[in-house]
Amino acid sequence: MALDALLQPVVLFFLLGALAALVRSDLAIPEAVAKGISLYLMMCIGLRGGGEVAETGFTHDMLLAGGAGLALSFLLPLPAFWLLRTAGRLDRTNAAAVAAHYGSVSVVTFATGFEILRQTGMAPAGYMVAVLALMETPAIITGLLLARAGGGDSLAPRGGLLHETFLNGSVILLLGSFLIGMIDGKEGLVSIAPVFDVPFRGMLCIFLLDMGLIAARRLLDRRALSLRTVLIAIALPLANGTLGVVVGMELGLNAGTSAAMGILAGSASYIAVPAVMRLALPAADPGLYLGMSLAVTFPFNLTLGISYYGWLAAHLYPLLRS
Repeated sequence: MALDALLQPVVLFFLLGALAALVRSDLAIPEAVAKGISLYLMMCIGLRGGGEVAETGFTHDMLLAGGAGLALSFLLPLPAFWLLRTAGRLDRTNAAAVAAHYGSVSVVTFATGFEILRQTGMAPAGYMVAVLALMETPAIITGLLLARAGGGDSLAPRGGLLHETFLNGSVILLLGSFLIGMIDGKEGLVSIAPVFDVPFRGMLCIFLLDMGLIAARRLLDRRALSLRTVLIAIALPLANGTLGVVVGMELGLNAGTSAAMGILAGSASYIAVPAVMRLALPAADPGLYLGMSLAVTFPFNLTLGISYYGWLAAHLYPLLRS
């Protein structure tokens, strides 16, 4: 599965973007185009997941996965914070800000992993889109509580913070599209399939080309990253992703859905959480938390992590069912 995942067009376009940045090419995707594609991808993910849930209905597995996702998002920042404070030698504010990123999720990592799992015969359950949306916010709350526990005054006023945390655009669009997909069902979505189904993989390739450019260029700017933080940015997704797969298996989810739980637990936010941290923890270093989540963890997951979570789920499933 690892080789199949690496040879998927979506991964190869990401590597192309990274290569272009590393050789100092002037290749660029206009910011407005990238933002538009990002919105499009979230709509596609939500509609697809909602349509599948409309067909299967609310199930026991869906409720279990949702509860597990919420628990993971709340709790994963805690060991991350401890590791960042001890091994990473970060101050409380920066450690809390980074930890929040590793409890939240990356929509693009999930979209890529979902597509790769489908192409390799391990399609996850559609309700994992709802789990994705549920896992964006709890880690932010945990991160802010960790920062506040130090007794400092680093937290920004609450005015726009609650709005940014609970009503940020990605959560609204994902949940809204998911509900629309549930209301209309797969048959009702047939009329818009030429726009929201067929072009999905092509749009994802363009977006990942841009992500490759951004990740590599941020990695070239090493001022905010040390060897310690780079290693932690690889260790956290490995540990969190492994835990996510095991949790999925223990809940009785199938191999593909357990792999998707691993992808969610192993990913790190680089869109929603940074937006909140800019408001809530202005003293935290954006170069650090974006450098770790976007320049290290995101490429790691795309090239190796997704393959590992899928491999782990595929090999654990028959062992636990025997």
